[in-house]
Amino acid sequence: LEALRLVPPDTHWHQVAYATKETPEEAIHVMLEEMREKFNELAVQEFPEADAAASVGERPEWDAVRGIGDDPSGTFAEHLGTRQLLYGRPHPLVVVSMDSNRTIFYDAAILVCNGNVDMLGSFKEVTEAISGDRHVPVPINLGAQGPRVVLPGLINTHVHTAQQLGRGIADDVDLITWLHRRIWPYESNMSPADHFWSALLCGVELIKSGVTAFAEAGGPHPTAQALAVQYLGLRCCLSRSTMDAGEGLPDNWKESTDECMEKQIDLFNRCHNMAEGRVKVWFGLRQIMNCSDELIVRTRTEAEKRKTGCHMHVAELNFENEFVQSKRTASSDKDGTVAHLHQIGCLYPGLLAAHSVWLEDREVQLLGEANVGVAHCPAAAMKMLGFCPVEGLLGAGCPVGLGTDGAPSNNRMNLFDEMYLASLINKGKHAHVNRETKPEALPAETILEMATVHGARAILQNESLGSLEPGKCADLIVLDMDSVSTSPCHNLIATLVSSCRSENVESVMCNGQWLMWERELGVDEALIHQQAGTHAQELLRRA
Repeated sequence: LEALRLVPPDTHWHQVAYATKETPEEAIHVMLEEMREKFNELAVQEFPEADAAASVGERPEWDAVRGIGDDPSGTFAEHLGTRQLLYGRPHPLVVVSMDSNRTIFYDAAILVCNGNVDMLGSFKEVTEAISGDRHVPVPINLGAQGPRVVLPGLINTHVHTAQQLGRGIADDVDLITWLHRRIWPYESNMSPADHFWSALLCGVELIKSGVTAFAEAGGPHPTAQALAVQYLGLRCCLSRSTMDAGEGLPDNWKESTDECMEKQIDLFNRCHNMAEGRVKVWFGLRQIMNCSDELIVRTRTEAEKRKTGCHMHVAELNFENEFVQSKRTASSDKDGTVAHLHQIGCLYPGLLAAHSVWLEDREVQLLGEANVGVAHCPAAAMKMLGFCPVEGLLGAGCPVGLGTDGAPSNNRMNLFDEMYLASLINKGKHAHVNRETKPEALPAETILEMATVHGARAILQNESLGSLEPGKCADLIVLDMDSVSTSPCHNLIATLVSSCRSENVESVMCNGQWLMWERELGVDEALIHQQAGTHAQELLRRA
């Protein structure tokens, strides 16, 4: 599994072995060595103090990080071929493709080749089509133990991997207290190693809940996160938490606008398209209260120049809108962050606006006209922020995805929970605001679209992610439907949205590689759990 993440997507590992006249085992060994060299090269740059300690014969905790890929599990050995045929017998495989026709395939088969979906259709059609192929795919029977449903990998559009070690440190406080007295002291005291283990712990929870791609909102040590993502096998849109203004910033976070831009560009140059293209570097803006207009405008310019996106917290609180009206240019007493961003020319399709709760009707239309992506985080919104006008945003044309936010503002990194919450709270909001019920508000089909195809649009990767179709990335999850919580299943889509839990996620594939197979991860979960706990305690002591 580790070896194949090193191979370019268009390379067949058998071809590598044959071309060099080595056995497949020897070829894998060479790939592993190359992967470790690449990993350690970046790691030494990010953690020079650990490398220096090791050079004089000490044994710092960093040794665990440096050796983390040395003993890949043999669990996935039977699936090392990059050409795989997924099917179900005796229980036929069901595939919810989320293609433009929202096709559901019953008794389906999927041919995966070099990280992409090569064929998808009925078992009969696919097997007949490949019957004469010289390279026989590895057959993978997903239906041996019971009914299984395959979905596109879920997309989490708003995550803070750096905050995973802070789960539970900021419950039941307002957002300003949450930021200034809990999260900022916590994040500003993080070391690169803290962020690395935090990102690994977060990533494990994401994989177990069926997420294959996520958008990182920004943390203190993004290179450490990139290394964690490379190891885990996930996809991410990585950004740096960038701020050049505002009250209450820790001293070690205070930067000029020029410094902010230099660091964002440097991160892009170092990490964009690493991990075989799974890491996409975005630009990041924390929030308008901590970003000058100059920084916002320059960030848009540089991001568009590099054809990448920008992740920003937008309209989280009414206080934020009051700040805009008092500190920035406002044409009316109802103008907030979105109206101001429009005024300075910074509403555009490459912007991912997280939360977007406190919006006027005019601002909803502005977001739609600019085709801005929105990350709706139901649990975090209910905990601290308020109701996001999801129906209005979708109606205006915005690609609205689902997000969990970070562990201190949600406590659960589970997109199945977010789907369930989103389906309920928006029905409740409609009843409260309009004094009449509307059970059809945000139906299950729409919620599933938010977790897949809309999420892919929001992170600018809808050409390759969000649905299972020939030519798109083989990012998929296998759900075990033989459970008490999903039985009986009269309406498949409603069951997926309202009844499935992370416990139903049996296997996870990203880029054609199994990150989890029959609930067993391809990484050392026990080591991650142990190191994360140690780092969390020490970090809180410093903070």
